Amino acid sequence: MTRETKGEKAFHIITNIVCIVLMLVMVYPILHVLFASLSDSNKLMTNGGFLFYPQGFTLAAYEEVFQNRLIWSGYLNTLINLVFALLLNISLTTLGAYALSRREMMLRRPIMLMITFTMFFSGGMIPNYILIRHLGMVDTRWALFVPAAISAYNLIIMRTSFESIPETLFEAAKLDGAGEFATLFRVALPVSKAIIAVMILFYAVEQWNSWFPAFIYLKDRGLWPLQLVLREIVISNNLSDMLTGIDSAELVSVSESIKYATIVVATFPILCIYPFLQKYFVKGVMIGAVKG
Repeated sequence: MTRETKGEKAFHIITNIVCIVLMLVMVYPILHVLFASLSDSNKLMTNGGFLFYPQGFTLAAYEEVFQNRLIWSGYLNTLINLVFALLLNISLTTLGAYALSRREMMLRRPIMLMITFTMFFSGGMIPNYILIRHLGMVDTRWALFVPAAISAYNLIIMRTSFESIPETLFEAAKLDGAGEFATLFRVALPVSKAIIAVMILFYAVEQWNSWFPAFIYLKDRGLWPLQLVLREIVISNNLSDMLTGIDSAELVSVSESIKYATIVVATFPILCIYPFLQKYFVKGVMIGAVKG
């Protein structure tokens, strides 16, 4: 076992310090929101600095959040949208990536060039709205995930992952009489679990955090996803639906902390799911980023 030089020791110390600082920078905002959600609004508004513990511990904000029908309908709408979106996203991205990974596919390079072009240029918001309106998808769930059914970036990562699979596996499957669909489902997908998990994570986080398409295309509040409800509460400062039946004294004591409580409620599910998919994250991205 070799001894570390003074330079190596100094490097490791500096690296550890930088990592600790970065960890604190990333973790503290989450703790701040959590502490604020558990605080009394009167004391919270008088405290203009950092929070290291709840100011007047209370669960009143969470009680109001969980009693609000708009929050629960937003949760339900987000879950419904997430299920349909993931089915569409993963299916189309997998089929497109597999087809574009096959060297024998005609016009493969021009098609990839057109797909890559869409990453840098688009028609803009107004043409997109006109298109969605003419397709009859305004004020429907379809407007939230059909236009974004395939991400060009995710498609390229998954295509590169399929290209890294040894060609001998596909040749052996074809010698056994397997067609393209059989090769995809029996050869490509079983060895691509990591990249599929990454695609699920990417698309799920994107759909869970999405609010702008709903803001543009949905007028019916009953179809609003959770993030648009969150925006209404935090950005627009609209607590009228949240604070029904509360007298003026109680309103002051919970109005500010309700915003933070809503953020915690909206963020908590994705924070719980992420650790279970994290082990696939680095492996899947590296497989998709480096061609074998």
